[in-house]
Amino acid sequence: MATNRFSDAIALLKADHRKVEDLFEQFEKTTSASRKQSLAHEICTELKIHTMIEEEIFYPAFRGKIEDDTLDEAYVEHDGAKVLVNDIEAGSPDDNFYDAKVTVLSEEIRHHVREEERPSDGMFAQCRKTDVDLVELRDRLLARKEELLAQAKASGLPPAKPNAVNLIAA
Repeated sequence: MATNRFSDAIALLKADHRKVEDLFEQFEKTTSASRKQSLAHEICTELKIHTMIEEEIFYPAFRGKIEDDTLDEAYVEHDGAKVLVNDIEAGSPDDNFYDAKVTVLSEEIRHHVREEERPSDGMFAQCRKTDVDLVELRDRLLARKEELLAQAKASGLPPAKPNAVNLIAA
């Protein structure tokens, strides 16, 4: 991945958003169980990588520079998605609620993307008003993303780990 493909960190993250939105659209249109399984796996992999680079690099770069509530909500939204990602990866299209889980995940991600991309006061708008070097941040995000993509291809990624929400085991 060439670093100049994306003008800055926000452009990279928005490109990830568009890719996942496209995968969800493909999932909604297919009736083939094997294609659903393949698309769901790709969606889950993309989301795991995206949440990891945001949580490891992007969000910490802006802690104390944008509204804490904005970052806190993003972490909690990620955690809700991670629970569904793990359920989807552990299941198959033949399972009860499989399609429903993918649909709810899609809805959660759409909401999260709207929160981040809202033009006037969304997370990305707030981030652009800081002194953080978004080009340098892009390079760090890309380097980590490439590591995670290589890991996903070689051995797979571990289950997504929720970190901001205390989940109660019943």
